[in-house]
Amino acid sequence: RFYFCSSKCLHKFETNPDNYLDGRQSTVTTPPGTVYTCPMHPEVETIGPSDCPLCGMALEPMGLPDPNAGPNPEFIDFRQRFILGAVLTIPLFMLSMGSMFGLPLNSWLNADIIPWVELTLATPVILWCGWPFLLRGGRSFLSMNLNMFSLIGIGVASAYAFSVFAVIAPGLFPTGFKGPTGDVGVYFESAAVIVELALLGQLLELDARDRTGAAIRALMDLAPQTAHLINTDDGGEKEIPLDKVKVGDQLRVKPGGKIPVDGIVIDGWSSVNESMLTGEPIPVERTPSDIVRAGTINGSGTFLMTAQRVGLETVLSQIITLTVAAQRSRAPIQKVADAVAGIFVPIVILVSIISFLAWANWGPEPRLSYALVSALAVLIIACPCAIGLATPMSIMTATGRGAQSGVLVKDAEALEQFSNIDTLVVDKTGTLTEGKPVVTNIYPANGFNLNDILFFAASLENKSEHPLAAAITARAKEQNLQLSNSQDFMALPGRGVTGRVEGSRVVLGTKSFLDAEGISFSESLANNDHNSVQSEVMVAVDGKLAGIITISDPIKASTPKAIKKLQTLGVRVVMATGDNITAATSIARRLGIDEVHAELLPEGKIQLVNELKTQGLRVAMAGDGINDAPALASADVGIAMGTGVDVAIESASITLAEGDLMGVVRARNLAIATMANIRQNLFFAIVYNAAGVPIAAGILYPFFGIMLSPMLAAAAMSLSSVCVITNALRLRKIRLQ
Repeated sequence: RFYFCSSKCLHKFETNPDNYLDGRQSTVTTPPGTVYTCPMHPEVETIGPSDCPLCGMALEPMGLPDPNAGPNPEFIDFRQRFILGAVLTIPLFMLSMGSMFGLPLNSWLNADIIPWVELTLATPVILWCGWPFLLRGGRSFLSMNLNMFSLIGIGVASAYAFSVFAVIAPGLFPTGFKGPTGDVGVYFESAAVIVELALLGQLLELDARDRTGAAIRALMDLAPQTAHLINTDDGGEKEIPLDKVKVGDQLRVKPGGKIPVDGIVIDGWSSVNESMLTGEPIPVERTPSDIVRAGTINGSGTFLMTAQRVGLETVLSQIITLTVAAQRSRAPIQKVADAVAGIFVPIVILVSIISFLAWANWGPEPRLSYALVSALAVLIIACPCAIGLATPMSIMTATGRGAQSGVLVKDAEALEQFSNIDTLVVDKTGTLTEGKPVVTNIYPANGFNLNDILFFAASLENKSEHPLAAAITARAKEQNLQLSNSQDFMALPGRGVTGRVEGSRVVLGTKSFLDAEGISFSESLANNDHNSVQSEVMVAVDGKLAGIITISDPIKASTPKAIKKLQTLGVRVVMATGDNITAATSIARRLGIDEVHAELLPEGKIQLVNELKTQGLRVAMAGDGINDAPALASADVGIAMGTGVDVAIESASITLAEGDLMGVVRARNLAIATMANIRQNLFFAIVYNAAGVPIAAGILYPFFGIMLSPMLAAAAMSLSSVCVITNALRLRKIRLQ
């Protein structure tokens, strides 16, 4: 049975779920009729697993990933091929090239046996380990969608075929192409090494794609698997699967549990950690008539709620959907190499054919042998080692260098994109700031001193589980204050707490709470600028205002320097936060950020990123929270703070291990240096082939009697790879800051 992809190329696919086109057995257990798409070309769709006709990659099932799915079967298959190939290629390489490293293994064997030993070692590597590349390369020529698999396929096939021909029928080669012992050189090690490098590259790419799926699975894990349903007739309670919850159901949310669906509180109260939506670390009070969201975490209270949105309608489900869509919209990796291959491969084949015809018609005797050797020399010297190594060697070296500086890069595309970004969207909490509420100031009144205020407040709040209370008690511990036990403790949700400490009645809370208690408030104290940007806790003792404790999320020490450096590099910095506009504007003003977007939910952040992209800007997004995940995935480059949540890290292309914004500066410099290095490598590889291919074809022979033998062609090919590797290794020494 055949299907056609939905793109204009109209390629047909054989979609047998039990077998891939290249012979790999599939363990995929997706339901019949599942639509598959290419992660690099999302316009390609088909029913059942297959390979993309444009780039050759294995297609992936659309929709949300199965949280219970096992390892990627393609990754397992390629890993098995890579391991077997390495076991055979290492002795093959040492047998062929060992003398160059002081290990003349070939001197231990009979010279007549060595070619057959190399053939025996190389054949499984080429015909089994490299079979997917040979088939993908062959299909690329049939469909005329030339890509890196075209280069790999033609390079491996030509080197292997030439070598087999040289072992089986060496007598057909002219004397000028034989070594001192009369043997024709073979290039099995070149073909085997190409296969191993290609397999390694595929394994790295598949691993990166699997981590992308892990981000979605982590988001899906935020929702609880069950909910506590209340029977409205008799008040009974039972636990039911989440997918059985319907709109209008009454649910009980217990202390410390996750809220199962979107809904409204109808009875009880609690503080709810909504950082997955807003990114703000301070939980908010939720009382009757307040809205609660699926996946947010309940505090120490308990309440009843009515389900309003369930299933795919919840905000959490929408975040997951947005993240999936954003990840699939990413541009393909290795597009530069594919573009080069699209031009380079036809030219090489054409030159090889012209060379064969020219030698067959006008060359010296034996013409056919000269023609065959010339054509093969062209293909061998054009083997894609240098072009294939140009990008991965630079990326491997750069990622290692970045890791030393706390910059963790997921793939090559991230570095390429980040070298060109001109706009950086940054989250506030956890990115510009520490992400943890701390006491910043204490303003005394009516003769109280700082320690008095902190003593009474911490002694009373020591029984509270509210995050602001935790900040106050933490400050008291820092001051080594000996706290007292409180009596008659009472909490009024959303207002404050009261109680007695060493016989004195203590009241903590908002200004309106103190007003209701009849406690006067100093205007001079009220006019301090701390009121505009920080959470405030009013403290009263025995009916008198003792002072105000301000709690805020402090700016990271390195943030101002990082912002200035980025702006000096020509990067426009935009703040996007779920915090209120007053606090966000105050932070932005202190950091010199001119553009602020506040009170944004996840869809607002992703909308901002997309709006900037439609303006023609190249946008990077830096954040650390679950609410940042869709925007991180939608941006040209997502940058996660390593101190943030796993979902943000998995959704991003770059992770800053230390959670330090100076890491963005280091990543920017690393990206620029890496892309310059890759361009140098590609330039050298292309120039090398532009010069080597005509020489291999025999263009110098009519004038100087010089003809490049396949042995020298292979040596030149190896030298080009050494040059690319040496240039890539220079990235280990670059300065990033």
